[in-house]
Amino acid sequence: MTTAPEPVTGERRHLVNLAYRLLGSLAEAEDAVQEAYARWYALSRPQQEAISSPGAWLTTVASRICLDLLGSARVRRERYVGEWIPEPVPDHAEGAHGDPADRITLDESVSMAFLVALEAMTPAQRVALVLHDVFRYSFAEVAEITGRTPAACRELASAARRRIRTARLSAIPAAHQAGLVRTFKQAWQAADIDTLIGLLDPDATFTADGGGLVQAALEPINGAEAIARYLTDLAVRGGGSMTLAERAVNGRPGLVIRRGEEISAVYAFDAAGGRVTHIWAVRNPQKLRLWTGG
Repeated sequence: MTTAPEPVTGERRHLVNLAYRLLGSLAEAEDAVQEAYARWYALSRPQQEAISSPGAWLTTVASRICLDLLGSARVRRERYVGEWIPEPVPDHAEGAHGDPADRITLDESVSMAFLVALEAMTPAQRVALVLHDVFRYSFAEVAEITGRTPAACRELASAARRRIRTARLSAIPAAHQAGLVRTFKQAWQAADIDTLIGLLDPDATFTADGGGLVQAALEPINGAEAIARYLTDLAVRGGGSMTLAERAVNGRPGLVIRRGEEISAVYAFDAAGGRVTHIWAVRNPQKLRLWTGG
């Protein structure tokens, strides 16, 4: 006779989605969820049976683990070589690898622009915003999870929203961004610097993440002309070995760059007013495992 799976196993996808938004790293999210489950299975059977909502218990534990990790992550990222960018995730239809239970639900709360904006927040602001605004937990529930008062959690979320507004995230339709990215790709392939400059906002920013493992710009590149020249130089040096493919990156139109047969980078975009405002180029191979199957 087949034994039915425990109800807690059905919580895994929700927990991974929550932890990824909190941490910006799927690898760290998986570790946090694994730790939450380890603590659940460390309980005795009577202790487990005394918990009225195992799902809520796991959410509380996973969120607290993430809150602790966010504090230590700030220290680790101060030692990071170059800029740190959240780990990009592909659309499920694009050949994402791994356990289906670990797949990320793609919406605006997982766009690269939103995740980068979260990075500027304090750990407490980030947790309060994601739990309340994204996953719709009440402030009373957020307070229970974070060990703060509901009023304090409300203020944390409010401060986080102000940071989001300051970041000026665009909300252009995906179809419009797809057309812009397609034109951008064509200009880049042709090393057409003038067209690239025209497609970029004058104050656009390009940020790369090589993690010290591969060559990448160590500091953000600012301004349309500087970015266009940098990308044109990459295209010229890449010669015929560099190919670009349009792919969904964190639910928004982006590009995957190959050198020969290998994926060397994933590019995420943000745009406003018909021009590209931000480009995030993830080159750290440890952050490309979902794209390469590694």
